[in-house]
Amino acid sequence: MPLQSVSAPARRQLRVLGSRFIACAAPANSESQARNLRDALRSEFPDATHHCWALRLRTPRGERELHDDAGEPAGTAGLPILQALRRTGVINALVVVVRYFGGTRLGKGGLARAYREAALAALEAAGVVEIVVMSRLRLSGPVVRDGEVRRLVARLAGRVVRASYGEDSDAAFVVEIPEGAAARLRSDLARVSRGSWEATDCG
Repeated sequence: MPLQSVSAPARRQLRVLGSRFIACAAPANSESQARNLRDALRSEFPDATHHCWALRLRTPRGERELHDDAGEPAGTAGLPILQALRRTGVINALVVVVRYFGGTRLGKGGLARAYREAALAALEAAGVVEIVVMSRLRLSGPVVRDGEVRRLVARLAGRVVRASYGEDSDAAFVVEIPEGAAARLRSDLARVSRGSWEATDCG
């Protein structure tokens, strides 16, 4: 199943017994980007009672999930928001739910339902888009085949990130290529260059 993230930032509002929940879903490709998004919402809603959130990221070591109840009773806010992210199957996505307390306590079950429903509404409004995961490779070989190698990379929807040329007529490229096309690039590179170019993983 292809990886998916939210396609665009979206917001939805939910009112429960006087409390107002403003759910904000947005794509986030790193913890620092998610932190910046949360800071922006804190500036926009400085008088809110709580800013609860959850984040799902794809990292080289696998999926990473983070959440914060932000002062709500443990397990009533961050985890339900994370459950909404899991239910929709999105990755590299952040949901922040801003709450304005309305004076009536909702109880732990009521709180969890409200945060989860608000998060799901924002995620539904945001929609999904497929994530193309990129691999980074180092290609090296005789400069005489520079053009052929560049065309091969482009044909497989990749791009040359960096190129360098040595004094001994050799060239080296750092390229990004869709993860699913990396094996094809290796085999086509050997064929096109007649074995004179090689591909290695970038560390």
